[in-house]
Amino acid sequence: MVVRQDGCIAGLAIALRCFELVDDQAQISASAKDGDVVSAGTRIAKIRGDARSILSAERLALNLLGQMSGVATETRTLVDRVEGTCAKIIDTRKTVPLLRRFQKMAVVAGGGANHRMGLFDQVLIKDNHIEAVGSPAEAVRRARAHVGEQVTVEVEIERLEDLEQVIEAGADIVMLDNMTPVVMRAAVVKANGRVILEASGGITLENVREVAESGVDLISIGRLTHSSSSLDVALDFGS
Repeated sequence: MVVRQDGCIAGLAIALRCFELVDDQAQISASAKDGDVVSAGTRIAKIRGDARSILSAERLALNLLGQMSGVATETRTLVDRVEGTCAKIIDTRKTVPLLRRFQKMAVVAGGGANHRMGLFDQVLIKDNHIEAVGSPAEAVRRARAHVGEQVTVEVEIERLEDLEQVIEAGADIVMLDNMTPVVMRAAVVKANGRVILEASGGITLENVREVAESGVDLISIGRLTHSSSSLDVALDFGS
């Protein structure tokens, strides 16, 4: 198994498991691990076994490895761009159906971190929830009353004016939605460490450094899982 472009590896063990599931006599050896940054032409694993079995598993293995490594590579690029700041790059729930766990593993391999896994492990209050109850603060109060103090409650705000109210209502994390770095800086000063601040919306490789330097704690980027290009990986027969 060879990578044909520079990138960050993720999902190698999963890909190699495909060959073992087809043929439990296959001999597998990996020469890389998840999180490794490799250059084009690097051989990352070797599979020895029956040709028919190897070819049967090839496409699934390469699809998984390429997709996960693409996510890891995109994540690593962004993580490197914000190095030296306090900001952490995180993913979202905008994942390919049935592949969420794999994609989130790839984000971690690329140096990022996971947001919530689903609707079960954290409350995230967004614009439609707010519209349904009237205000961000009211939504936080209702959520907090329902889930208690042990579950993290996050709320999205679009105006700096709402920050103080949602803090007082009991939010743990406040998502600053589509705010400029200047406004984010003001939010950091106003929050003064009382809540975790997350930047979201319109984050690109070009502006992520400026966003990170505003002082926010988290930067969530849906593109990591829904739009990252697959890394070009291949399986070549040889000695």
